[in-house]
Amino acid sequence: MSALTNITLKAALDGLKSKAFTSEELTRAHVEAIEKANPHLNAYVLPTFERAVEMAKASDAKLAKGEGGDLEGAPLGIKDLFCTEGVRTTACSNILGEFTPTYESTVTANLWRDGAVMLGKLNMDEFAMGSSNETSRFGPVVNPWKAKGSNAALTPGGSSGGSASAVAADLCLGATASDTGGSIRQPAAFTGTVGIKPTYGRASRWGIVAFASSLDQAGPIAKSVEDAAILLKSMCGHDAKDSTSLDVPTPDWPSFVGKSVKGLRIGVPKEYRVDGMPEEIEALWRQGIAWLKDAGCEIVDISLPHTKYALPTYYIVAPAEASSNLARYDGVRYGKRAEGKNLIELYENTRAEGFGNEVKRRVLIGTYVLSAGYYDAYYVKALKVRRRIAQDFDQAWTKVDAILTPSTPSGAFALGDKSADPVAMYLNDIFTVTANLAGLPGISVPAGLGADGLPLGLQLIGKPLDESTIFSLAGALEQAAAFKAKPEKWW
Repeated sequence: MSALTNITLKAALDGLKSKAFTSEELTRAHVEAIEKANPHLNAYVLPTFERAVEMAKASDAKLAKGEGGDLEGAPLGIKDLFCTEGVRTTACSNILGEFTPTYESTVTANLWRDGAVMLGKLNMDEFAMGSSNETSRFGPVVNPWKAKGSNAALTPGGSSGGSASAVAADLCLGATASDTGGSIRQPAAFTGTVGIKPTYGRASRWGIVAFASSLDQAGPIAKSVEDAAILLKSMCGHDAKDSTSLDVPTPDWPSFVGKSVKGLRIGVPKEYRVDGMPEEIEALWRQGIAWLKDAGCEIVDISLPHTKYALPTYYIVAPAEASSNLARYDGVRYGKRAEGKNLIELYENTRAEGFGNEVKRRVLIGTYVLSAGYYDAYYVKALKVRRRIAQDFDQAWTKVDAILTPSTPSGAFALGDKSADPVAMYLNDIFTVTANLAGLPGISVPAGLGADGLPLGLQLIGKPLDESTIFSLAGALEQAAAFKAKPEKWW
């Protein structure tokens, strides 16, 4: 049965249409793989196998009649940030307890509309706050990859670590994820998978547990660029229930994968050459530039001068929005409730017991930067710098069509390596946060293996609403890199 889990989403959809296998067979193969692997990887926090088989049977009935949507019968994993009707959704936090939504997030509703099958809810950092998937109430996710000559458990990245680990280990054909500062692209880079964050407003945020509302955006983690394009096309679309949702048509992104990129101008920003960056990351970047040149692109050196302020800006704006968003968790109407002698004590005890350390840290930072004496000095200043960062990109778009950078400053690190030092952990987002601050699309494509045998990714950042060009360029990179490596099964 493992042959059915090894294939790409595109190959699975083709196989389902040609009746080479049924959705039920495909789904049961994935269920079997999850049962074997999950005790070791901890990617799924709530498998929904019975529901998956029912959905698969319904898809088979449609396919038998020659009907069905774009994803008919394809088994997917869902990050535990997306509300799923009748299925527990916790954002991997104690404070949500056993919260079971009575409604469906727009993104997952779109997937079910197109015929996808839900295998279960995937592990993540609590409230999507983290870069290593170690802040989850359900414990850390383990990367299916191992470094050469080492048996140490590695992080799959965060916050979408469960999504990345599950896709890399063939425990689903693709997965939903979300990206506030790099939470799709960094885990994709760490696991040899493809992850794209679309333009802010492309995918509805309705029904997604909020972290930082002006930065959060949903996207897929997949096995190939084409798979990512297929998933993103289903996930996106205008939604009147989300005031930040853009009322623009969703292009046929899969048709752009494989298109010629000849004549496109690719920007290489000098500010992304950071101190202490490993030579292998620098070498991979040079290789990526050479690949795009060979594909007919013109390489242009550019400057994004405010990049050095991106990380501090992000770690003011995101916690400020988080402290505002997380004020709703008080133990009164739903989720966890701790006892208290009065209302204030009820709030304090519930939050003390319900939130993990990283969430508390960010809520405190956010409350501080929004407080009366510091609002102008920190929050308002950060918003001004954010605007400058966006203007840097606006200037760049007059000269280039897309920007190429590394996805991460290193390959996957061992679990526990950076958890004691929040700043070292935050530095993992150094190449990804700018796209969130400016609301731009960004994709990570696996491009090679480091000296330790672990995957490394290259990132493409595009113009607003120009995911089409990004998919064409990502396809060209994927073809040139010919990355076929898979983690050796040790589970």
